[in-house]
Amino acid sequence: MEDCIFCKIIKGEIPCVKIWEDENYLAFLDVNPINTGHTLLIPKQHDEYIFDIEDNKYCELLLKAKNLAKILKLKLQSKRIGMVVEGFGVSHIHIHLIPINKMNEMDSKNKKSVEIEELKKIADKILKK
Repeated sequence: MEDCIFCKIIKGEIPCVKIWEDENYLAFLDVNPINTGHTLLIPKQHDEYIFDIEDNKYCELLLKAKNLAKILKLKLQSKRIGMVVEGFGVSHIHIHLIPINKMNEMDSKNKKSVEIEELKKIADKILKK
């Protein structure tokens, strides 16, 4: 989709701080995270509503989210990884994976802008072997 910011990120027209990628999916750090390490997981194929996709794609996306959440939890040493799928901000399926340590941390009112250099440091921590 021409005006979709996530499609532009996938095409490399808009930069992002990648955490993980394969031929069908991309995970990158949110530039306005709720908590440190807040990651967006998106399918590379543009679809707008998660419950409209085929069952196999739905299951695959959630399995990718589960695997990524395990990595985020370990590397960022959070108690849990919260997951949000709402799709109103950008009309391209995306899953928010948010490191959390207590109740009520996933409130979008907690979003803050983070500089790209800081995001790169967080990515280095996540990607470090």
